[in-house]
Amino acid sequence: MYFGLSEDQIFFQENVSKFLEDQASLDIIRSITEGDSLELQGEIHSGLVNLGLGSLLIPEEFGGLGLDLLFATAVSQSLGGGIAPIAFTGSYIMAPLAIIFGGNQIQKERYLTQMSKNSIRIGVGFSQYIGARDNSTIEMNSNKISGRSLFVLDAKDATHLMLSDANGVIGLVSKNSSGIEIVELTTVDKTRSYSEVILNNVDVDVLEQTTSSNDAINKAVDGGRIILAADSIGASQRLIDKAVAYSKERKQFGRVIGSFQAVKHMCAEMAADLEPCYSLVWHAAYCFDNSPDEARLMACHAKSHVSEISKMIAKKATEVHGGMGFTDLMGLHYWFKRIGVNRHTLGAPELVREEAANIQNF
Repeated sequence: MYFGLSEDQIFFQENVSKFLEDQASLDIIRSITEGDSLELQGEIHSGLVNLGLGSLLIPEEFGGLGLDLLFATAVSQSLGGGIAPIAFTGSYIMAPLAIIFGGNQIQKERYLTQMSKNSIRIGVGFSQYIGARDNSTIEMNSNKISGRSLFVLDAKDATHLMLSDANGVIGLVSKNSSGIEIVELTTVDKTRSYSEVILNNVDVDVLEQTTSSNDAINKAVDGGRIILAADSIGASQRLIDKAVAYSKERKQFGRVIGSFQAVKHMCAEMAADLEPCYSLVWHAAYCFDNSPDEARLMACHAKSHVSEISKMIAKKATEVHGGMGFTDLMGLHYWFKRIGVNRHTLGAPELVREEAANIQNF
């Protein structure tokens, strides 16, 4: 029995990889992270949207492609491998999923149709539901929202913000509404945006079905976790490829370092540890749409396990490069940092494992 990506999924994945290879070289990524090529970043985003990234999960009735999460997972691997400097997990995965599973028909038509046309873009902040911090609360009363949300994904270029309270109630606000203050947060990963949002009695459109059920926010979080795991897999694979290539070129004591047993073992261990992660993440994405009883548990397993494996690979790949691996010239730090931020976004491994235990009533 064959279990893997379909020809269509691989074709789409390869198109995204080819686009990033041509339009987002390491020099361009470096320039973007230094703030010198923001216009070029917009062009990269527009190019990927034209490939269909903005409407992957949106149903066809609202102008989208109507694909499943496994398809989006395949795309996310390419985005991680190419360290794509664009919004994806929040705007194009979590936001549409929350509306699909939590919005009424009017809300779906209002938001999903515009999202499929790329006329609106939504930043997502669910930190209050996943793991609240001190002085970080969100309150929704009488169609008004107030409070403070940390680590809001993709808010920088968004037109709307999707936020939740501790009970999983989801509301959408226009970014241009009065009473909103957005502070861009500085993280080690400069390829994506993370923000703090402060709200003071702002008009909010509460997703109707989330007032009585947490299904919408749980589906959005699960989907986001699987996508982040796939992104880390793509980044990890690129680091392995770079480590192997470097070990075949770099010479010490008159021999390429790839001929030394210690380096061979490091490369083999990275490849052996990463390979099972593919099937784990693909199975989690399959369960998301086809096996609801397993979906939440598999999403937790995928996110927590890949976070640990990718962290190890980032460390070993850098070590294979020796002193050069720690320099800006090699550019390994872009993948290293992306993996590190993915590890903690939407729940660190320890928190996600605790959720998995609770799901199984341990």
